[in-house]
Amino acid sequence: MHRSVLALCGLLAIACCAPARAAARVPASFFGVMADGPLLGGAPDVDLGAELRLMRSSGAGSVRLAVYWSDVQPRAGVLDWSSVDRFMAAAVAARLDVLPVVLRTPAWAAANPSDPASPPGDPATYAAFLRALIGRYGPHGTFWPANASLPRRPVREWQVWNEPDITKYWSVPGAWAPGYVRLLRAAHSAIRRADPHAKVVLAGLTNRSWIDLRRVYAAGGRRLFDVAAAHPFSRRVANVVKIVDLVRKEMRRHGDARKALLLTEVSWSSGEGHSTFNYGWETTERGQAARVRAALTALAARRARDRIAGLYWYTWLSPAIGGADSFDYGGLRRLDGAGRSVSKPALAAFRATARRLER
Repeated sequence: MHRSVLALCGLLAIACCAPARAAARVPASFFGVMADGPLLGGAPDVDLGAELRLMRSSGAGSVRLAVYWSDVQPRAGVLDWSSVDRFMAAAVAARLDVLPVVLRTPAWAAANPSDPASPPGDPATYAAFLRALIGRYGPHGTFWPANASLPRRPVREWQVWNEPDITKYWSVPGAWAPGYVRLLRAAHSAIRRADPHAKVVLAGLTNRSWIDLRRVYAAGGRRLFDVAAAHPFSRRVANVVKIVDLVRKEMRRHGDARKALLLTEVSWSSGEGHSTFNYGWETTERGQAARVRAALTALAARRARDRIAGLYWYTWLSPAIGGADSFDYGGLRRLDGAGRSVSKPALAAFRATARRLER
């Protein structure tokens, strides 16, 4: 997702890691992609069902869906499931698992109603929304009997917020971790009560993610998540692997050696020559494709050692060329000038690498 700071793109000098000697096989569900931006609306010529079927045929077993609380519950007591229902139906039909990342506080529940990046004023309101989501899309959710023609693929993992370590998503002055852990505690309790077998996924942490994970532990978050998450952005593939290693070391240091780790956003921008709000990691579309091949191979080789449960490429579909922000060029596909979706070389690289590595 969009953010204002990128980790380690020329900001830190960290030792590179030796590349994996041999590619490691991974489960069919290991590789996923992010669904946000034009895929979720604003591009009338984009066929959602066709896009999700292409995801599946390209080697993605899972899709990380941005569920915007403010859109689904714009007013207290009012729940509009239509957009999420539409996506879930298309994902299930395409045989994709869904990992919802639940974020963006509606004004009525925000600590600061005028700030779209405000966290909730009361974590209980977010917890209640999670219970409603599980009541709709969990194993006993009302979505399934209402869509009886679809196979049941209930959601069993829920990611609690996105990148609270940056003000783009958590705009509270000062230390963010204690407030996020309060939210995580309420979310953990709500998820456990609604579905005792569901997994609580920590928000994806970016920038110096291992240090921010340390802050979560210091604030008392250790027992409140089942799966850790990181967004290891950097210019070099070797440094992405190094970030994963540092996150895993932090987990071992705090007694979480057995917990799984999800890389809920991995990406490179193909904005070289186009974007003006840059972070130092920009490359061409061909350069992006090369990094897809190298990163997927390197991270798959570390799957067992670092207990990596999966990785999600950010993102599936980007806006048309012309945006200022570097992250507007992260997609495996993009819109063309007429609003139609077209593939970038990165998609062919993703497909070939996923098919080579998947069991």
